[in-house]
Amino acid sequence: MSTPEEADVLVVGGGPAGLATAVACRRRGLEVLVADRSAPPIDKPCGEGLMPDGVRALAELGVTLPPDAGRPFRGIRYVGDGVSVRADFPEVRGLAVRRPRLHAALVDRARELGVRFAWRTPVRGLTARGVATDGGELTGRWLVGADGLHSRVRRWSGLDAASRRPARFGVRRHYRMPPWSDDVEVHWADRCEAYVWGAAADEVGVAMLWSGEKAGFDALLARFPGLEARLAGTPRISRDRGAGPFDQRVRSPCAGRVALVGDAAGYRDAITGEGLALAFHQALALARCLAGGDLRPYPRAVRRLTRRPYLFIRLLLAAEARPAARRRMLRALAASPELFARLLAIHGGERPLSTLGWSGAWRLARGLAAPPPR
Repeated sequence: MSTPEEADVLVVGGGPAGLATAVACRRRGLEVLVADRSAPPIDKPCGEGLMPDGVRALAELGVTLPPDAGRPFRGIRYVGDGVSVRADFPEVRGLAVRRPRLHAALVDRARELGVRFAWRTPVRGLTARGVATDGGELTGRWLVGADGLHSRVRRWSGLDAASRRPARFGVRRHYRMPPWSDDVEVHWADRCEAYVWGAAADEVGVAMLWSGEKAGFDALLARFPGLEARLAGTPRISRDRGAGPFDQRVRSPCAGRVALVGDAAGYRDAITGEGLALAFHQALALARCLAGGDLRPYPRAVRRLTRRPYLFIRLLLAAEARPAARRRMLRALAASPELFARLLAIHGGERPLSTLGWSGAWRLARGLAAPPPR
């Protein structure tokens, strides 16, 4: 590690959020140093779907994925309580990509732009000019915490706030088998959801999200007998990776010369699959602020970027917590597939929230409030 000169931007965390921030800042002429305790390729417990909004943001960053790095998906299918309803994204497809492949593409783009790296460099704390590491102090005019869900930079900076929701967790596994769908499937059960996607021509990814105590993948899979039967006897090709609790709050995404990005900047839940898209957009917004030498616009930008995802998260978590509401939601969407398509277009960032309209909002509310059929 040879980094004697001070960087304009010192990024703690070399995952997708940190690398996207590094790329966005370099594109604006800032000198960037990224420090991380690990070294590429880095795999982390996460979903692997990029919603259309995330695909566009990745393109804006100039990141190019090899043709075989990911697998497009057309839309979303909800399955549960005897109901199946699906919709396509109206314009841009989503993209499922294994985390190490996405990470490698981001590292290549950052290296191409001249970002400097301090891999295998655990950060031990903050200093007046930067951060302390086992190899000495790293310094930067601006310090960016991109160190994930349980960010130490967030805690050290006094930006943590208390969680307001019951604990939610996630665990992910991959299987060697051809995908059976061009959609991301969301299977619903009481207080648990199973996400299924085609990660490659011969790979299927499955992620379990649930509320309550920590649990193992196989115990959660047993809540979905149809899915469990479909995966029975299929070779596993990855170790189970888990994360949580999800809900992490912040007092502010920045303070003084410290800014937070990605999961470190506050997190609600993985239920909408928008974490990567949100991280990329935050990185672009933060780079604009840092290039202008002023962090004051950043909190407003974060509020604007999180408004739509957080609205959908609240809606889906309410359905997740109340089985009767979940059943009514699925029936309402199955009865109005065009409403589901409209919601998906908004969710994917391809249409504004106003597209839902009063009639769509009324139909959704009426469906959620309707009594179950006798």
